[in-house]
Amino acid sequence: MKFPVSKQFLVIVPLLAAPVTLQLETLVQAKPTPVQTAPAPKDPRIIRLHQFFSRLHCPVRDLSEDFVHAADDNDLDWRLLPSISIIESSGGKAYRNNNIFGWANGDWPFPTIRAGLHQVAFRLGKSLIYRNRSTEEKLKLYNPDETYPGRVQEVMQMISPVVNLKTVSQIQAVTRSNFALVARN
Repeated sequence: MKFPVSKQFLVIVPLLAAPVTLQLETLVQAKPTPVQTAPAPKDPRIIRLHQFFSRLHCPVRDLSEDFVHAADDNDLDWRLLPSISIIESSGGKAYRNNNIFGWANGDWPFPTIRAGLHQVAFRLGKSLIYRNRSTEEKLKLYNPDETYPGRVQEVMQMISPVVNLKTVSQIQAVTRSNFALVARN
């Protein structure tokens, strides 16, 4: 069975379909609009450490984030390494061999200060001699001077008397969950 189709119909149909095809191509080529999200709140320990180093005019202030991450990666108190650097090199003001921690009496060379930071953090956190020890025990091994642990811990308190600083959003989340528990009871 044949349907009679005029030549005019065959010419008009593609012309009518062209705008639809162009619209579909435009939709396919359109890129999705990126979702605008608020930046993650900066770790308050990094902010506190940067402020502390800045007040003392320490050259290592720009390594504040590295100090915190190295401590987290090696299960150390985040204030320990910065405090040792203050005692040993005034926060990077006086050192040699890229060794701001006085590691091996300052004789141990590191390729960069950042490399030294991560290597000392690893050793204090993971090496057999230091791991599974308290901060005070680590400090007694680090430097046999009997006043050393107290001096480092004093600086740790100056950086922050609180070990577990939280962001505002973390505090709000805890407050909301506590409020929800009270409301249920």
